[in-house]
Amino acid sequence: MTAVLDIRDLTRVHGAGAARVVALRGVSLTVAAGELVAVMGPSGSGKSTLLTIAGGLDSPTSGTVSVEGTDLGSLSRSALSALRRRSVGYVFQDFNLVPALTAAENVALPRELDGERPSRARAAAVAALEEVGIADLADRFPDDMSGGQQQRVAIARAVVGQRRLVLADEPTGALDTETGEQVLALLRGRCDAGTGGVLVTHEARHAAWADRVVFLRDGVVVDETRSDAAEVLLDARKR
Repeated sequence: MTAVLDIRDLTRVHGAGAARVVALRGVSLTVAAGELVAVMGPSGSGKSTLLTIAGGLDSPTSGTVSVEGTDLGSLSRSALSALRRRSVGYVFQDFNLVPALTAAENVALPRELDGERPSRARAAAVAALEEVGIADLADRFPDDMSGGQQQRVAIARAVVGQRRLVLADEPTGALDTETGEQVLALLRGRCDAGTGGVLVTHEARHAAWADRVVFLRDGVVVDETRSDAAEVLLDARKR
Protein backbone atom coordinates (compact mmCIF):
# COMPACT_ATOMS: atom_id res chain seq x y z
CA MET A 1 0.00 0.00 0.00
CA THR A 2 1.01 3.64 -0.50
CA ALA A 3 3.00 5.13 2.38
CA VAL A 4 1.32 8.25 3.74
CA LEU A 5 4.03 8.72 6.38
CA ASP A 6 7.60 7.49 6.02
CA ILE A 7 10.08 8.18 8.84
CA ARG A 8 13.68 7.06 8.40
CA ASP A 9 16.44 6.95 11.04
CA LEU A 10 14.92 9.81 12.99
CA THR A 11 16.97 11.33 15.80
CA ARG A 12 16.04 14.36 17.89
CA VAL A 13 18.44 15.93 20.37
CA HIS A 14 17.46 18.79 22.67
CA GLY A 15 20.05 21.07 24.29
CA ALA A 16 23.81 20.62 24.46
CA GLY A 17 26.51 19.71 26.93
CA ALA A 18 25.23 18.77 30.37
CA ALA A 19 21.68 19.70 29.31
CA ARG A 20 21.76 17.45 26.23
CA VAL A 21 18.74 15.11 25.99
CA VAL A 22 18.28 12.56 23.20
CA ALA A 23 14.50 12.31 22.73
CA LEU A 24 14.57 9.96 19.71
CA ARG A 25 17.34 7.60 18.58
CA GLY A 26 17.23 6.31 15.00
CA VAL A 27 13.47 5.71 14.86
CA SER A 28 11.97 4.45 11.59
CA LEU A 29 8.22 4.13 11.00
CA THR A 30 6.04 3.74 7.91
CA VAL A 31 2.26 4.28 7.95
CA ALA A 32 0.29 3.17 4.90
CA ALA A 33 -2.89 4.66 3.53
CA GLY A 34 -5.79 3.05 5.39
CA GLU A 35 -3.63 2.06 8.36
CA LEU A 36 -3.90 3.18 11.98
CA VAL A 37 -0.73 2.78 14.05
CA ALA A 38 -0.75 3.18 17.83
CA VAL A 39 2.40 4.38 19.61
CA MET A 40 2.80 3.37 23.25
CA GLY A 41 5.50 3.74 25.87
CA PRO A 42 6.23 5.22 29.30
CA SER A 43 6.32 8.95 29.98
CA GLY A 44 9.44 10.47 28.43
CA SER A 45 9.85 7.71 25.86
CA GLY A 46 9.58 10.13 22.92
CA LYS A 47 5.98 9.54 21.81
CA SER A 48 4.90 13.18 21.59
CA THR A 49 8.24 14.23 20.07
CA LEU A 50 7.75 11.64 17.34
CA LEU A 51 4.28 13.00 16.63
CA THR A 52 5.32 16.66 16.46
CA ILE A 53 8.11 15.85 14.02
CA ALA A 54 5.83 13.64 11.92
CA GLY A 55 3.43 16.58 11.63
CA GLY A 56 6.13 19.06 10.64
CA LEU A 57 5.80 21.02 13.88
CA ASP A 58 9.40 20.29 14.84
CA SER A 59 12.52 19.35 12.85
CA PRO A 60 14.67 16.26 13.39
CA THR A 61 18.32 16.53 14.34
CA SER A 62 18.94 13.86 11.71
CA GLY A 63 16.88 11.52 9.55
CA THR A 64 13.99 12.19 7.19
CA VAL A 65 10.21 12.54 7.38
CA SER A 66 8.09 12.25 4.24
CA VAL A 67 4.33 12.75 3.89
CA GLU A 68 2.92 11.23 0.69
CA GLY A 69 6.39 11.18 -0.80
CA THR A 70 7.27 14.78 0.06
CA ASP A 71 10.35 15.22 2.25
CA LEU A 72 9.32 17.77 4.88
CA GLY A 73 12.93 18.87 5.27
CA SER A 74 13.01 20.00 1.63
CA LEU A 75 10.10 22.44 2.02
CA SER A 76 10.17 26.16 2.70
CA ARG A 77 8.31 27.38 5.76
CA SER A 78 5.31 28.51 3.69
CA ALA A 79 5.19 25.25 1.71
CA LEU A 80 5.37 23.22 4.92
CA SER A 81 2.50 25.24 6.42
CA ALA A 82 0.43 24.64 3.28
CA LEU A 83 1.07 20.89 3.40
CA ARG A 84 0.03 20.75 7.07
CA ARG A 85 -3.20 22.65 6.36
CA ARG A 86 -4.16 20.46 3.41
CA SER A 87 -2.91 17.00 4.29
CA VAL A 88 -2.19 16.67 8.01
CA GLY A 89 -4.65 16.78 10.90
CA TYR A 90 -3.23 17.05 14.42
CA VAL A 91 -5.00 16.50 17.74
CA PHE A 92 -2.98 18.18 20.51
CA GLN A 93 -3.06 17.15 24.17
CA ASP A 94 -3.87 20.73 25.17
CA PHE A 95 -6.40 21.29 22.33
CA ASN A 96 -4.73 24.48 20.93
CA LEU A 97 -8.06 26.14 20.17
CA VAL A 98 -8.23 29.88 19.46
CA PRO A 99 -10.27 31.39 22.36
CA ALA A 100 -11.63 34.27 20.25
CA LEU A 101 -13.11 31.90 17.64
CA THR A 102 -16.25 29.78 17.93
CA ALA A 103 -16.10 26.02 17.59
CA ALA A 104 -17.06 26.19 13.90
CA GLU A 105 -14.56 28.98 13.26
CA ASN A 106 -11.77 26.98 14.93
CA VAL A 107 -12.53 23.95 12.78
CA ALA A 108 -12.92 26.01 9.60
CA LEU A 109 -9.73 28.03 10.13
CA PRO A 110 -7.30 25.70 8.28
CA ARG A 111 -9.68 25.56 5.31
CA GLU A 112 -10.04 29.34 5.15
CA LEU A 113 -6.29 29.86 5.47
CA ASP A 114 -5.94 27.60 2.45
CA GLY A 115 -8.22 29.87 0.41
CA GLU A 116 -11.56 28.09 0.69
CA ARG A 117 -14.64 30.33 0.69
CA PRO A 118 -15.93 31.02 4.22
CA SER A 119 -19.34 29.50 3.49
CA ARG A 120 -17.81 26.24 2.20
CA ALA A 121 -15.31 26.15 5.05
CA ARG A 122 -18.09 26.58 7.62
CA ALA A 123 -20.20 23.85 5.99
CA ALA A 124 -17.26 21.46 6.19
CA ALA A 125 -16.63 22.50 9.80
CA VAL A 126 -20.22 21.91 10.86
CA ALA A 127 -20.15 18.49 9.16
CA ALA A 128 -17.00 17.59 11.13
CA LEU A 129 -18.58 18.80 14.37
CA GLU A 130 -21.58 16.63 13.55
CA GLU A 131 -19.25 13.63 13.22
CA VAL A 132 -18.01 14.16 16.78
CA GLY A 133 -21.50 14.80 18.11
CA ILE A 134 -21.41 18.52 18.93
CA ALA A 135 -22.86 20.33 15.92
CA ASP A 136 -25.16 22.14 18.35
CA LEU A 137 -22.10 23.86 19.85
CA ALA A 138 -20.90 25.28 16.53
CA ASP A 139 -21.34 28.90 17.66
CA ARG A 140 -20.03 28.47 21.19
CA PHE A 141 -16.60 29.76 22.25
CA PRO A 142 -14.01 27.41 23.83
CA ASP A 143 -14.21 29.10 27.24
CA ASP A 144 -17.93 28.26 27.32
CA MET A 145 -17.32 24.54 26.75
CA SER A 146 -16.20 21.70 28.98
CA GLY A 147 -12.81 20.07 28.50
CA GLY A 148 -14.41 17.11 26.75
CA GLN A 149 -16.30 19.38 24.38
CA GLN A 150 -13.12 21.31 23.56
CA GLN A 151 -11.38 18.01 22.88
CA ARG A 152 -14.06 17.07 20.37
CA VAL A 153 -13.70 20.44 18.63
CA ALA A 154 -9.96 19.76 18.35
CA ILE A 155 -10.68 16.33 16.86
CA ALA A 156 -13.16 17.82 14.37
CA ARG A 157 -10.48 20.31 13.28
CA ALA A 158 -8.04 17.44 12.73
CA VAL A 159 -10.38 15.44 10.48
CA VAL A 160 -12.16 18.23 8.57
CA GLY A 161 -11.85 17.92 4.79
CA GLN A 162 -9.75 15.28 3.08
CA ARG A 163 -6.83 14.94 5.47
CA ARG A 164 -4.45 12.21 4.33
CA LEU A 165 -2.66 11.88 7.66
CA VAL A 166 -4.17 12.28 11.14
CA LEU A 167 -1.90 12.45 14.17
CA ALA A 168 -3.60 12.15 17.55
CA ASP A 169 -1.81 12.69 20.88
CA GLU A 170 -3.95 11.06 23.61
CA PRO A 171 -7.17 12.21 21.88
CA THR A 172 -9.47 10.69 24.50
CA GLY A 173 -7.72 12.15 27.54
CA ALA A 174 -10.51 14.61 28.43
CA LEU A 175 -13.40 12.35 27.42
CA ASP A 176 -15.57 9.88 29.26
CA THR A 177 -15.34 6.22 28.25
CA GLU A 178 -18.36 6.21 25.91
CA THR A 179 -17.38 9.42 24.09
CA GLY A 180 -13.78 8.25 23.89
CA GLU A 181 -14.88 5.07 22.15
CA GLN A 182 -16.94 7.12 19.70
CA VAL A 183 -13.91 9.26 18.87
CA LEU A 184 -11.73 6.20 18.34
CA ALA A 185 -14.41 4.71 16.10
CA LEU A 186 -14.37 7.96 14.08
CA LEU A 187 -10.59 7.81 13.73
CA ARG A 188 -10.79 4.13 12.78
CA GLY A 189 -13.44 4.94 10.17
CA ARG A 190 -11.29 7.67 8.61
CA CYS A 191 -8.42 5.23 8.30
CA ASP A 192 -10.68 2.56 6.81
CA ALA A 193 -11.60 5.16 4.17
CA GLY A 194 -7.94 5.63 3.20
CA THR A 195 -6.39 8.06 5.69
CA GLY A 196 -3.17 7.14 7.48
CA GLY A 197 -3.30 7.59 11.24
CA VAL A 198 -0.94 7.63 14.22
CA LEU A 199 -2.43 7.41 17.71
CA VAL A 200 -0.36 8.06 20.82
CA THR A 201 -1.99 6.35 23.78
CA HIS A 202 -1.11 4.71 27.09
CA GLU A 203 -4.13 2.38 27.17
CA ALA A 204 -4.10 -1.03 25.50
CA ARG A 205 -7.88 -0.93 24.97
CA HIS A 206 -7.42 2.19 22.83
CA ALA A 207 -4.49 0.65 20.96
CA ALA A 208 -6.78 -2.26 20.08
CA TRP A 209 -8.43 0.03 17.51
CA ALA A 210 -5.13 0.17 15.60
CA ASP A 211 -3.69 -2.20 13.01
CA ARG A 212 -0.23 -2.13 14.59
CA VAL A 213 1.21 -1.07 17.91
CA VAL A 214 4.73 0.36 18.17
CA PHE A 215 6.40 0.52 21.60
CA LEU A 216 8.93 3.26 22.41
CA ARG A 217 11.32 3.32 25.34
CA ASP A 218 14.04 5.92 25.84
CA GLY A 219 13.54 7.15 22.29
CA VAL A 220 14.00 3.73 20.68
CA VAL A 221 11.45 1.37 19.10
CA VAL A 222 11.70 -1.71 21.32
CA ASP A 223 8.70 -3.73 20.12
CA GLU A 224 6.11 -3.82 17.38
CA THR A 225 3.06 -6.04 17.22
CA ARG A 226 -0.37 -6.42 15.72
CA SER A 227 -2.97 -4.68 17.88
CA ASP A 228 -4.79 -7.87 18.88
CA ALA A 229 -1.61 -8.94 20.66
CA ALA A 230 -0.97 -5.58 22.34
CA GLU A 231 -2.55 -6.35 25.70
CA VAL A 232 -0.83 -9.72 25.93
CA LEU A 233 2.53 -8.14 25.19
CA LEU A 234 1.95 -5.35 27.70
CA ASP A 235 1.12 -7.87 30.40
CA ALA A 236 4.24 -9.88 29.59
CA ARG A 237 6.46 -6.77 29.80
CA LYS A 238 5.08 -5.91 33.25
CA ARG A 239 6.07 -9.28 34.72
